[in-house]
Amino acid sequence: MELGGGGPAAGPGQAALGRGGLEVLQHTVGSLLSSYGWYILLAAVAIYFLIQKISQGLAARPSGQSGAADAAVEPDVVVRRQEALAAARLRMQEELNAQAERYKEKQRQLEEEKRRQKIAMWESMQEGKSYKGNLKLNQQEVESGASTSSAVPKSKPNKKPLRGGG
Repeated sequence: MELGGGGPAAGPGQAALGRGGLEVLQHTVGSLLSSYGWYILLAAVAIYFLIQKISQGLAARPSGQSGAADAAVEPDVVVRRQEALAAARLRMQEELNAQAERYKEKQRQLEEEKRRQKIAMWESMQEGKSYKGNLKLNQQEVESGASTSSAVPKSKPNKKPLRGGG
């Protein structure tokens, strides 16, 4: 039993099989490229541009450590930002206060108008007049003052019934 006896006989067979396998591989790759070559080329170009876009985005975006370093280096920028933020908050609060004041004034005016109507209704009752009619007149005056449309109510026209009598 020789250790190297089976080696030389198997060597040329494997070399022939390797050459045959290489030819099969070349044939397979060649047919694949001839069938899908343009698609593979377009996919490769798209992947290249995608990688370029991602690398530019990562390069443009500052990392968290450099942002912290910039803040430590330039405290005056941070102070200016905080002052601008405080000023914006103050302006918004002043606008909100002004809106609240206008709303309160409007509510006071409405309450005063209601009080005047109640006083007028009470006086008309004391004089013996119909307070409901007076109330309707006051409401029409308020509506005519509030809206610019005509305050005269439209009468309903006489309509014919849909079905005949028979």
